[in-house]
Amino acid sequence: MQSWRAALLRFDDDGHALFDRDGLLVVGQNDAGRAVVLAAGDHAALAPRFADVPCTPLPGRILAPGFVDMHIHYPQVDVIGSPADGLLPWLEHYTFPAEARFADPAHAAETARFFCDELLRHGVTTALTFCTSHPASVDALMTEAQSRSLRLIAGKCLQDRHSPDGVRDATEQSLIDTEALIRRWHGVDRLGYAITPRFAPTSTEAQLRGAGELAARYGDVWIQSHVAENLAEIDWARSLFPDARSYLAVYDDHGLMRRRAVYAHCIHFDDDDRRLMQRTQTAAAVCPTSNLFLGSGNFDFAAAERVPFAHGLASDVGGGTSFSPFHTMLAAYYAGRASSTGAAPKAGLSLSPERLWWLHTAGAARALDLEGVVGNLQPGCEADFVVLNPEATPLLARRTAQAESLAELLFALIVLGDDRVIEQTVISQAK
Repeated sequence: MQSWRAALLRFDDDGHALFDRDGLLVVGQNDAGRAVVLAAGDHAALAPRFADVPCTPLPGRILAPGFVDMHIHYPQVDVIGSPADGLLPWLEHYTFPAEARFADPAHAAETARFFCDELLRHGVTTALTFCTSHPASVDALMTEAQSRSLRLIAGKCLQDRHSPDGVRDATEQSLIDTEALIRRWHGVDRLGYAITPRFAPTSTEAQLRGAGELAARYGDVWIQSHVAENLAEIDWARSLFPDARSYLAVYDDHGLMRRRAVYAHCIHFDDDDRRLMQRTQTAAAVCPTSNLFLGSGNFDFAAAERVPFAHGLASDVGGGTSFSPFHTMLAAYYAGRASSTGAAPKAGLSLSPERLWWLHTAGAARALDLEGVVGNLQPGCEADFVVLNPEATPLLARRTAQAESLAELLFALIVLGDDRVIEQTVISQAK
């Protein structure tokens, strides 16, 4: 066992923040040999029970759960910050050419190393990740994640039409490759597999149907794709699937909506779509920096409370503009306050700092069906955490010194923070 003494942030089952200004986090091994939280709370209350446990004092620091990124593209790290008129031109001019390079296993391996290092540098300890259509891209990323004990879920893109040479795959072979990758990687150490149609317009009916059959056969794997991000994309999907009630319903029609299914963006929804998400226990990955950068629109947080369905935050690198959870949380705050989709203004929603933080940790873990496993520092959770320095920059130090509440402290970190705040990222290790 070992312990750390510092301020301590965690969440209860209702998503309320718990904060100990002088806290103690005690970590030990579970029956499977994985490092987990044994106790967390007020130092004075816990210290007598763990007096013999070696303790690392971290005065002035905050221990918080490792961040959970619900949607990110590891092959797109080299196109982050690329200018484009919108989603579809951005894919055509930057994304597809960059992803074609992943036919080279050496390039995939080098990018995977950089990507995993960036996740950890920014305090992200769990991620749901897109690879490319090349099976070797999955092998490269899983290998690197495994070597770092990251909890990572990833999958090979399925895209057998409306895609250029170099990234377009063949329908039958893509499904064979997907099943082989599930068997090779799913459930190995802290890794999981996600069946990954890129988005409905780039998959034939046969490929989507085959993906749904795999999802039924392997009920504990994840599913990930994109939906309702961009108005031109929605028109395209409508023309390709004229019998579907909506773009989202295309996935339901092919057996791709269930628990552990995650769809990025979910901007241009109606309440029937929201009820479909709710009924199927499907989750949304909200990508505010990407949505702002590409001009796609804003996720309607108020509507997601009115018709509740699972959702959490995501960076969406490389359409997203930063790996930093602080940048993502701040952009989500902007999106919540802004008018929602459509021409007519709608009342915004002021997301509290505690809620923003929950959506990128314990709330995101719940949306991924990993509640009680990651994203929190309650007893039994895997011991993934970050050491935060609230004095990482002169301005941040000045502001946090004047914080009179937890909300003020967290909001100062969200607004003024970046990777410099992450002093250390600690990953749950096995014996």
